[in-house]
This record gives sequence, structure tokens and C-alpha cells, in this order.
Amino acid sequence: RTIMGNSKAYIFIRKCSIMASIPVQKTMAPKAKPTDSTKLGFGNFFTDHMFLMNYDEGEGWHNPRIVPYGNLSLDPAAMCLHYGQEVFEGMKAYRTPEGKVVLFRPDKNMARLNLSNDRLCIPPIDEAFAVEAVKQLVALDQDWIPSGEGTALYIRPFIIAVDPHVGVHPAHHLLFIVILSPVGAYYPEGINPVRIYVERKYVRAVRGGMGFVKTAGNYAASLKAQDVAEAEGYTQVLWLDGVERKYIEEVGTMNVFFKIGGEIITPELQGSILGGITRMSCIELLRSWGYTVTERRLALDEVVAAAKNGTLDEAFGTGTAAVISPIGELKVDDDKIVINHGEIGEVAQRLYTTLTDIQNGRAADPFGWVVPVE
Repeated sequence: RTIMGNSKAYIFIRKCSIMASIPVQKTMAPKAKPTDSTKLGFGNFFTDHMFLMNYDEGEGWHNPRIVPYGNLSLDPAAMCLHYGQEVFEGMKAYRTPEGKVVLFRPDKNMARLNLSNDRLCIPPIDEAFAVEAVKQLVALDQDWIPSGEGTALYIRPFIIAVDPHVGVHPAHHLLFIVILSPVGAYYPEGINPVRIYVERKYVRAVRGGMGFVKTAGNYAASLKAQDVAEAEGYTQVLWLDGVERKYIEEVGTMNVFFKIGGEIITPELQGSILGGITRMSCIELLRSWGYTVTERRLALDEVVAAAKNGTLDEAFGTGTAAVISPIGELKVDDDKIVINHGEIGEVAQRLYTTLTDIQNGRAADPFGWVVPVE
């Protein structure tokens, strides 16, 4: 890397250059592992170890270590608790039929983490080192990778501001943490179509805000609408743009795609939508199969009109947690729009099968997306 005369950058580079080996403190009290993969749910269980690394102004990122999973000790005035200076990522580890442990495009996750870091005034991490840290942690706790269909080991890297100070300014002290969780399907419906509630009243993000990064505040902003949707029997919320309230953006936990008249359309990334790794992978797959994929502004009225004239063939969401989630129904005001008879569509099914086969080592990986842990 080029040193630009910035002492902080120099410290960061120097520190990362000596982090070839991460100290490991193994747990003396291993936890019982879940025995029934069909009852894992999502985010309910956590493995024996976690990764930690500190940032202190003047010293940079330092002291990387793997330690037993346990509670954090934070000052009540820790800035993450008061001002939301926090970012996170979501990725997964899989076990192939040959018993190898692999990750899916981890470099993209760490690049996106640095994008979030920049927006939240958090010093950048060394992306290659962060991937290596994840590999070492996953290798240590690989016995926690579940074996059931549709299961995986979820990986949650996150960074929090820990300065004990009540005052609004970027933190001088932070903590980078990675935890692991064996998971099943994110939605109770699994790969079966979900029912989605279109939000008209509340706003989650606008261009110029933080909608394009993964930070806790984006999800806090979604809770009220999610609560309303669940009360009406819907799984998730479909957000519209925060200014005109007419253009489709994303579902709370997924990017969205609509197949209209042979064209596959997904909202373009304009600063208020998260650039999903699964979204990116689906676009690359679809184009390699010869589909016309368009990234553009998509009005809700266009989708409603397509449903009425019979050209809306299918809709689906994409994300790390669910991979592919078909959308079987949209609630738009008082109307309930059923898509593809409430069944999974041909494109969604092909994407799900292809992606999960690549991720789990059941199919060839022509794109070089899969990264071995060992």
C-alpha cells in the first residue's frame, strides 16, 4: 500500500503487517452443540469462540485474538450505546460433500464492511487480514457447522465504538468482533414463497443517508413497520423510496427482483439500497444464462400494472440469510397481489439451486466465488 504521509495510515499498515499469527485461547468449557438441525432457526445458538481486535487512536488496529465466546465488558457510557456508531456484516461457512469447509465471496463482504466503515467514520480494516481471521475462527469451530439441508454456519463480523464518553463525535477507540452461529432457514417458510407488506407510511432510508451500508440504525428504523406487517400476517416489509414514496427499494433483509415480460428488473443502487453480495451474484449468474437483467428505478405502479395485465411472472428476494426467497404475495394498500399463483418461479428456483450447490460444493464454481478455509 502507498503511505500518504498519514501517521494513522502508517500505524495501521505496520500493525497489519505483523499480524501473521492470531493468538488463540481455547475454551475450557465447550458448549453442547444443537443436535436437531431442523430446529436451529436463525441466530439462536453461538459457537465456543469469537475473534476480537482493538482500535486505539495513535496505535491503530492491534491485539487480534481468538478467545472463548463470552460477554463483553463495556462502560455504560460506551459511545455505541448512545450514538449508534456500529457496522456489521453477514456471511456463511459451508461444508462440502468431501468434508472441506468453504466461504462464499468473503472478500466482497470485507470490502463492503470498509464501505460502511467510511460512512460511519470508523478506521478501515485490512480486508485480507479480516478474511484470514474469519478463516481461523471458522476452522477452530468447524465442528459447529450443521449438516442438514439448507443449514450453514452464519458469520457475523461487527465493529462498535467503545469510548466511555457522552458526546457526539467519531470514536477514538473501537472493537472489531466476529461471532459464529449455526443456522437453518431465515424465514419459517424456507424456500416457499413469503408474503410481503408494502410500506406506505414509514421511511427507512434516503439518498445521502446510510441505506447503502450495514449499520444498526438502518434496522432500528425498520422495526415499527415490521411490527405492523407481522401483526397483519406478513413476513417482511417492502420499502419504497423515502422522498416520492413511489419507487421500490428493498425488503428489510433482502434485495428484490421482478420478472416482467421476460425482463428481470432490480432497483438500481442509488445510495439508499444495500449492495447485496447475493444480489451481485444473482445478476452475474442471470446474465451468464442469457437473461436480460436491468438495474433501474422501478415504480410500484409498474409492478401493480404488470400484475393486472399478466406480465408479472415472478418476484423474489436475495440475501445472505435466506439466499433466495420467492415472493408469493404483495399487500399494496387494500389490494393483495398474488404472484405466480403463490408458487416459486422458474428463475428463483434455478438461482436457489445453483447458488446453494456452488456454496455447498455440490456443483462446479466457474466464477471462483468459493474460498477454502484450510
